[in-house]
Amino acid sequence: MPEIEFSQSRALLEAREATGLSDFGDPAFLEGLGVLLETYEKTAGFGEKGRRRNWRRIVQLLSTRLRVEAAFSRHPEIAEREVRKPMVLTGLPRSGTSALFNLLARDPAARPLLLWEAIFPDPLEDLEPGASDPRRDALEARYAAGREKNPEFTKMHYASADTPEECVLLMAVEFCDVQMGIEPMMEPYASWFREQDFRRTYSAYHRLLKLLDWRRNGERWLLKAPAHMWAIDVLVEQFPDVSIIWTHRNPLECVASVCSLTAALMKGRESFDLTELGPVVMDFYATSLERGLEKRRSVDPAHVIDIDYREFVQAPVATVERIYGHFEMPVSVEVKTLFETHVRENPKGRHGSHDYDLASFGLSPDRVRDRFAPYVKQFDLPTD
Repeated sequence: MPEIEFSQSRALLEAREATGLSDFGDPAFLEGLGVLLETYEKTAGFGEKGRRRNWRRIVQLLSTRLRVEAAFSRHPEIAEREVRKPMVLTGLPRSGTSALFNLLARDPAARPLLLWEAIFPDPLEDLEPGASDPRRDALEARYAAGREKNPEFTKMHYASADTPEECVLLMAVEFCDVQMGIEPMMEPYASWFREQDFRRTYSAYHRLLKLLDWRRNGERWLLKAPAHMWAIDVLVEQFPDVSIIWTHRNPLECVASVCSLTAALMKGRESFDLTELGPVVMDFYATSLERGLEKRRSVDPAHVIDIDYREFVQAPVATVERIYGHFEMPVSVEVKTLFETHVRENPKGRHGSHDYDLASFGLSPDRVRDRFAPYVKQFDLPTD
């Protein structure tokens, strides 16, 4: 098998051949695709196995773009749908967003983005009503095998085809987002990414939500991604009636945990120094937080509620009730019971605990405290 070469023309051709389609939509995505391919080709340090995995993913994303455009062409009514009053979680990674996301998803009125549909947002035209999407079934089989093969990663981030998942998987087809969470740590994609204003990305994101809502609608979208901090103002521009839940946690705990997760995601690279990775990861997330808090000043405070991780851990259902109260949403007895049942059945550490420390990643507690000092002061967070 020939060595992988990250050629843009070849990637576009393979996607066309795989789908039999030719319309990729707005060609503005090509700039980010080119930078991402250059990153994989020249600077990322992936071994041959990692290069092949990244290539397959690129072709899959391009194939998804083609199928999405075909769906809008066949069903122009999709563009007329409305995405009303979405609820969006953001905050530093490992600050409780996933646990809170899964809890909020218990409300029948919530329409969370599921992992499998974030990867395959396009409909299968010949699928029988009520039949399971074979792409979902194949993905679940792969994730089930992965959970068994790599239980340590499962402790960090449990995933299945049907679990609520981050929006970044949906945004990836624009090639102007955080991709798999490692690409913005590598040049030249890292520098290019920070220069974007993300309006094109969020316009396309809105469009994809319309498509998914057309496939399976709900009363209110429930969405989540720490990456929304990079463009919190653009998010509000795109969804003027959005409700934003911003979680906050001791940055020492967040940074150590996300460094460990990022290292696990980088296993496809032939070699990299953990002590060099840590400062890069810390700077990326500290910068996203700083940009988010700065852009937030232009947003109506009514759009946002701040949640302390400690509050959520100590009283999860009461925290949800406070969120609903802030956004003037009722909590019925039936829905509260669903929340309480979820908390009882999903204790913290259900999938195991994962051990990590800052020193392994070339960081010290004092260095993290210094980097996040203004944030800690603003939200009265511990730094023990």
